[in-house]
Amino acid sequence: MTTIAREVPAAAEDVFAVLSDGWSYAGWVVGNSHIRDVDRNWPDVGSRIHHSVGAWPLQIHDVTEVRVVEPGRYLELDARLWWLGAAVISFRISPLGGQACRVEMSERLARGPAAKLPSAAQAVLLRPRNRESLARLADLAVGRARSTTDGEAAG
Repeated sequence: MTTIAREVPAAAEDVFAVLSDGWSYAGWVVGNSHIRDVDRNWPDVGSRIHHSVGAWPLQIHDVTEVRVVEPGRYLELDARLWWLGAAVISFRISPLGGQACRVEMSERLARGPAAKLPSAAQAVLLRPRNRESLARLADLAVGRARSTTDGEAAG
């Protein structure tokens, strides 16, 4: 299991709001190039994001499915990538008080050929990608928090 964490200057609710917007995943998940569809009940358990990975015309189409959800605190996903297999990815959000939280992202290659890689090799492959994905998620959450605050100030 590869785990990284980041303190985010936004409330836990703002981070979870981004995770709850399935259409946003192409904007922050590194490697995800296109969202084709999102189940209406995302992020309920069993709901799916239908996504594409790679550059056109060499895109792979597959799905990511919610395994566990605790609104505002935890989301666990089964991210599939065609014949390469699948990964279990989780996000744990811990409030730090005020407008800040800690987000922990963990990933484990669970099925397929890539799952046979030793943990150390998985970490070398996943850590930089996940660090950048978490930075992008944080930026979207901060932007969401600002636009909510700006909207309240204007109203």
